Formats: sequence, C-alpha cells, structure tokens
Amino acid sequence: MNKKGNPLLAVFSTIFIDMLGVGILIPVFPLLVLPHSPYRITPSGWSIADGFILLGWLSAAYPLAQFFAAPILGQLSDRYGRKIVLTVSIIGTSVSYMLFAIGVATKNIPLMFASRIVDGITGGNISVAQAVISDISNPKNRARNFGLVGAAFGLGFIFGPYVGGKLADPHVVSWFSASTAFWFTAILSAINALVVIKFLPETIKKKTTKFKIHILESFTNVIKAFTNSGLRNITPSTFLFNAGFTFFTTFFAIFLAVRFGFTQGNTGDYFAYFGIWIAVVQGGLIGIVSKKFKDYQVLRYSFFGAALTLLAYLLIPNGQHKWLFVIPPILALFDGMSQAFLPSIVSRVTPKDIQGETLGINTSVSALAEAIPAIIAGYVATINTSATVITASLLIGLSGLLFWIIFKPKRYTNE
Repeated sequence: MNKKGNPLLAVFSTIFIDMLGVGILIPVFPLLVLPHSPYRITPSGWSIADGFILLGWLSAAYPLAQFFAAPILGQLSDRYGRKIVLTVSIIGTSVSYMLFAIGVATKNIPLMFASRIVDGITGGNISVAQAVISDISNPKNRARNFGLVGAAFGLGFIFGPYVGGKLADPHVVSWFSASTAFWFTAILSAINALVVIKFLPETIKKKTTKFKIHILESFTNVIKAFTNSGLRNITPSTFLFNAGFTFFTTFFAIFLAVRFGFTQGNTGDYFAYFGIWIAVVQGGLIGIVSKKFKDYQVLRYSFFGAALTLLAYLLIPNGQHKWLFVIPPILALFDGMSQAFLPSIVSRVTPKDIQGETLGINTSVSALAEAIPAIIAGYVATINTSATVITASLLIGLSGLLFWIIFKPKRYTNE
C-alpha cells in the first residue's frame, strides 16, 4: 500500500477537517442570533427566542441529511470504490462551507440551511473513511489504525472551536468576521480533496456487482438497533447519552455568552481547553482503566458522573469565571470514559460476522440522536439557556439508569 499511496494520511485529514468544521461552528453560532451582535442574521423583528429556535433547526439540518445519506454513500463506495466517493463527498463539503460563508455574510437564512443540508449529504464521508480503515487493516494493526481515527476526532474538536473563535474575532485581525472561519474550512476541504486524489489508492479489493440504492436504509438501521437481540440492550442508553451531549454542545456556547458574557474568542478557548482534557483521558487513562475494569463496569458509573458534572455549571455564580475551569477535567474524565467504552460494549453484543453492519447501524442511530435533540434544544432554550444544561444532564442520567436496568453482562460472551 505504501508504494501506491498513503491511505492513513488521507483518512486522517478527512476526519480531522470534518471535525474541525463541526468545532468551528460552536463559538460562531451565538454571534448569529444574540442581540447586539454585528453578525446577527435574524430579521430585526425577530425575538431572541425566535433566533434560538432557528439555531436548533439549523443545527439539526446537517445530522438529518447525514442520517439519510451516510448509508447510501457506503453503498456507492462498495460499488464504485472508496476513492471516487470520498473525493466527491469532500468536494461537496468544501462547496457547502463556501455557501454557508456567503449565507452568513449576506444574512441569507435559506442559503445557510441549504449549505448545511449539502454538507450533511456529503458529510457521510466519515463512514467511507472508516471503511477505508477496515479495508487496509488486519487483526494486528486494526486497533492502532482505528485509534488514529479517534485521534483525528479529538484533534479536530480541540482545534475547531479555537480556530473558529479566533477567525471570527475582528480584534485578532481587523477583517475577520463570522464568515471567515467557513472560508478557511472550505479551503482546507479543497486541499483535503487533493490529498485524497494524490495519496489514497483504491482500497476495496472487490467491488460489488449487485447494486441497488436503499433510500430507507437508515430507518431500517434504527429499527435493527432497537430490535436486534444484542443491540436493543445498549441502544437506548447509547441514544440517550448522545442526545444529552447534543443538548449540551448545541447551546452551551449560548449559555456561556448569556450567563458569563463569553465572547467568541473566550468560547473557542474554553472548548479547546475541554478538548485537551478529553485527549488526556483518551490517550492515557483509558488504557489504565481498561486493564483493571470491564467496559460495562466503567459505564455503570461514567454516565452518572457526566450527568452530575454538567449540573455543576449551574452552581457557579455569575462572574466567577475561575470555577468554569475546574469542571472540564472532571467532565472529560466521565465523557471520555463513556465515549471510549460504548463501542466496546457494542462489539461485545454483536456477533463477529456482522461487525461491519453494526457500524452502519450505529452511524444512523448517532445521526438521529444529534438531529432530534438539536431541534428540541432550540425550543427548550427559549425557556432559559440553563434549561438546556438541565435537560442534557437528565438525558445522560436516564441513559445510565437504563444501562443498569437493561444491560446484563452475563448474557454476552463475545469478548
């Protein structure tokens, strides 16, 4: 493979830039709807509550489109090859960020929605990138190669909010604005397409000849997730945990701006700080904990730990910013443990011969768990921005409760 190209480089750059784009949105989104923001896109007659609802739907447009598109992209890559599908999808992502930048600059809300839908349709490229890893991996290097995927996710989340906060701040450079970060990501995506063309060899050895697009594959996947004899015992917890953190991340930047007066730069710095702690946990502590405890033993407590830690944000007095920096190391511990051991549980309950199918099922469930809560979060935020944090805590706590009740480890021997 090395003689023909470097598929790991192409996969890493694809996932890193995808996550960078997701992270860049976090500090910029409040600028689009908060009063007195020079980059506010909502009409003058709209209330701040109207803006929150708009933000919820705008956040949901990407995962909703991804929910439908990801399985189809996977089917196309089986038929026509990973390289061509990945290249086209990355180009689509670049175009979508250009459209979003134009939409922000011109305050064109329909164009912004269209751009997020385009990005969701083409943004299923992560599942294709993961398929590349499966193609080139063997039992000896599979864990290491998928660990590279995790590193790309983590680094994208660390740098995305930081870059977004700085590129949207005219105090850093006078011509920076809310749209600058999206032009930056569009250029990076275009470069990434060139990286894929240059360094990614075709990794699929035998393309399928029997081919038929299954438009409703995502719905079928969700049904399987809740009815499969193994998955149905973990899917409710997985869904609620992801839904809870969607509530948290979608409007937490708004919460910081409203309650603590955070600017876009402050928000970017704060999320980057949190991301660094996530990297510390996943890069160091996970290995130590996995040697001493089984995955289900960790999850029985990490869900509840994450839920309680989120509530700590509500106990910080206004203006007491120093306490905000105490929470991320603790939250990263519980969140990092949950994120790392959930895939282990899924593998445990899944027969060896359908591990690949399970990956597609989880992608569909995760996309749905991001889309529905994002919409609801917009309406919850109209009550109070703190209500989104409370809801996130309740959902994650409920995921832990269901895990204790439903998951019975003695039933599963697939280690």
